[in-house]
Amino acid sequence: MERTLMKSLQGWQHSKYRKPLFLKGISQVGKTWILKDFGKRFYRNTVYISFREHEEYKQFFENTESCDAERILQNLTLATRQRIIPEKTLLILDDVQECPQALDALEAFYEQVPKLHIVCTGTPVQKVFPLEKVNVMELGPMSFTEVLKADGNEELLEYLEHIHIRTPIPGLWSELLIQKLKIYFITGGMPEAVYSWIKEGDADALQGILSRIIGIYEHSFAAYTKQKDFPKVLSIWKSVPSQLAKENKKFFYRLVKEGARAREYEEAMNWLADTQYIKRIYRSHVPGTPLSAFDDLSAFRIYLSDVGLLRRLSLVPISAFTEGMRLFTEAGGALTENYILNVLTEHFSITPRYWSQNNPFHEVDFIFQWKNEVIPVEVAPGSHKESRSMKRYNENFGDKIKLQIRFSFDNLNLEKKTLNIPIFLADYTEELVEMTFEEVLRKQ
Repeated sequence: MERTLMKSLQGWQHSKYRKPLFLKGISQVGKTWILKDFGKRFYRNTVYISFREHEEYKQFFENTESCDAERILQNLTLATRQRIIPEKTLLILDDVQECPQALDALEAFYEQVPKLHIVCTGTPVQKVFPLEKVNVMELGPMSFTEVLKADGNEELLEYLEHIHIRTPIPGLWSELLIQKLKIYFITGGMPEAVYSWIKEGDADALQGILSRIIGIYEHSFAAYTKQKDFPKVLSIWKSVPSQLAKENKKFFYRLVKEGARAREYEEAMNWLADTQYIKRIYRSHVPGTPLSAFDDLSAFRIYLSDVGLLRRLSLVPISAFTEGMRLFTEAGGALTENYILNVLTEHFSITPRYWSQNNPFHEVDFIFQWKNEVIPVEVAPGSHKESRSMKRYNENFGDKIKLQIRFSFDNLNLEKKTLNIPIFLADYTEELVEMTFEEVLRKQ
C-alpha cells in the first residue's frame, strides 16, 4: 500500500528547513498508518501518542501559554517508557482534535527543540495555529495509480510512465485500464476498502466497510459541530448525490430541505468545506488569473473526496460493474465528474472552478490554472463530440484559450488545441499538459 506522500515525508525528514509537521486529511485515509510506516522505515524508533486512546496525556499540554517543550518530552518519555531522541525518534501526536492544545505546543517545539522530528495528525480540526512555525501536508484517499500499484500492476504502470500525446494507447491496454478503473469506482481510494477488495474480493465486505466509514463521518458531524448545526450538516452531506445528478450541478439549498435558505445553512456548509468532508468549487465569471479574483461566491458545487464513498452514498450497486459503461455515465456522469475533480485538486495547487452562463444555459465542467494559463475541462464519459457548452465557451473566450482538455474514453490525442485524455489517464494530466505546451513552443 505504498503512498506517493512517502517521498514528501522523506523530503521533510532531511530538509534543513524542517518544522513540526501537521498532516491534514479526513478520517480513514491512512494518516496514522503511513506515519507509523514512515517511522518504522526511516527512524531508530517511533513514539506514538493517541489522545483518544490515552486521554491522560492531555494534561501534559494544558499550560500552553508558558509551554515548556522539554518538560512535555520528559513527561511523554516517562509515560510511554520510550526514549525520545531528537533526529533519531519520530514523535507522532495523533487524534489532536481531542487535544487542540497539542497544536498550540508546536510553536514551542519548533523554537525550543528544533531538532525534534514531530508530526501531529487527526480528523479535520478547525484550529488556527502558527503556520510560520509549522509545515503542513495533506493525505487524501488513494489515487487510481496508487491502487494499481497496490494491486501488483507494476508493468502496466511502467508502460504508462512513458506515454506521449502523439502515441495512441493500444486497444488491449485501454480495455484493461477501463476494467481497472471500474473497480476503482467500486472501491474508491479508502485504504481499508482497497485492501479488503484486493485480498478478498468480497462484495458484501466491501459494502460494509464503505458504509462503516460513512457512519464514522456522520458520527463526527455530531461530535464536532454545534448541536443546532448537526441536522443541517447531515442534510447537506446526504444531498450530494442528488446535487450532482442534475444537469445544472450548481448547489441548490432546496434539494437539502424544502424552503431552505442559504443564510440558515451557511455555517453548516462552511464547516463541511473547512473540515474537508466535502469539496466546494465556485463558479467563475471569466477565465482570468488568479482564478480567485473572478469567483461568484453565490454559486458553487459540492463533491466528495472519494468516488467509492459517493457510489455507496448514491446507492449505486456493485453489480453496475457488469453493466457496460454504467458506472461512468450513471446520474449524468456524476461519479466520473467527481473523480476528475479529485484528480485535479490533487495535482494542481489552485482549486479548480467551473464556468456557466444562463439564457441559454451553458456549463463547462471545470476550469483550472496551470502556471499562468486557464484551461477549460470537459468531462464526457459517454460522448464522442465536443459539447455545446464548450463551443460557447470558445465563442466567448477563444482568444484566451491555448489548450482545452476533454476527458473521455476516446484515445489519447492532441487535435489543434484540444487534448483528449482517456479518463483512466487522469492521474497523468499534469505531465500531459506540460508535454503539450512544450510541443507548442517547439513549433513556434
